[in-house]
Amino acid sequence: MHVHTPGERDAPVPAPDAGVSFVMPVLNEERYLEASVASVLTQDVDGPSELILALGPSTDGTDALARRLAAGDPRVRLISNPDADIPIGLNRAIAASAYPTIVRVDAHSALEPGYTRRAMATLARVRAANVGGVMRAEGRTPFQRAVARAYNSPIGLGGGAYHSGGSDGPAESAYLGVMRRAVLDEVGGFDESIRRGEDWELNLRIRRAGYRVWFDPDLAVAYWPRERWSRLVRQFRSTGTWRGELVRRYGRRNSLRFFAPPALVVAVAVAFVVAVLQLTGVLHGVWSVIASLVYLPLVAYLAVVIGYAAGGRAGPGIRERLWALLVVPSMHLAWGTGFLGGAARGARENVDTSRLRRNTPLP
Repeated sequence: MHVHTPGERDAPVPAPDAGVSFVMPVLNEERYLEASVASVLTQDVDGPSELILALGPSTDGTDALARRLAAGDPRVRLISNPDADIPIGLNRAIAASAYPTIVRVDAHSALEPGYTRRAMATLARVRAANVGGVMRAEGRTPFQRAVARAYNSPIGLGGGAYHSGGSDGPAESAYLGVMRRAVLDEVGGFDESIRRGEDWELNLRIRRAGYRVWFDPDLAVAYWPRERWSRLVRQFRSTGTWRGELVRRYGRRNSLRFFAPPALVVAVAVAFVVAVLQLTGVLHGVWSVIASLVYLPLVAYLAVVIGYAAGGRAGPGIRERLWALLVVPSMHLAWGTGFLGGAARGARENVDTSRLRRNTPLP
């Protein structure tokens, strides 16, 4: 593909009533699917619309729920995604779609009222190929609310615009995304060899093809994070592993903020080695004092985490604040550990197992 200067090409603008296709990969989402689908079907759009659910091999009641939803509204269509991988499901749903604008929806999320109409107006105004907004994480339990608070904070996920907000303008990537089908066809759709970070890689190709990717802070999507600590850790380790793979493939095109969690992991590992050497007497005297400087970044990090957990808005209760003390380091260390492995060895078909096991009822 010829490389253009990013932003030099205008994406096509179909007629306002040409229709919109919503696409959603689904796997083990019995708890969230109905709310997500309802948020799509209540979107106000000009012209026809459809929602295509790419159903993976769920082990809960997701498929039965999806069939019921499809029976209740002719706009809902079901296709099979036996591979379960998100980019494969997205490509299958896009291939089955009928309209020139594609709206990606996550089954763990809900579009806010007016989302699609606003996105369509922004696409037409700036002639972008893809536009996205803010991921507004929400929680139903103290743990999930603690995770959501971390998602929405620069402390948790590094200050990306779609997590913590920003100004209207060109962007590196877009959360979920409202995309022009013609551009997706031109750049080859989602890369099915990438299981996490597929949106970033797609937007890189869109920008290299000369089109604009746009951030609109007035667009918002509600997102429900993982409900349990073990699933959160598995999710973040997988995401970090694939980011490491993307660094292997694309190097400096990755933002510097992606390197902060692996730096934390390295700092923890070095501090552990120094502590062992000090406790065993290998390091002593002036050398032990000098080596103790490695603890300073970790002390500063802990101070930031404690300050974050204790501070902020008045809303969080004590349980949510206590969970934050575990959630934030868990996110960073799991992601950083995965990143180092992915950067060193590649992702090697790594799978996010937090999506594969059956969701159990919340207490």
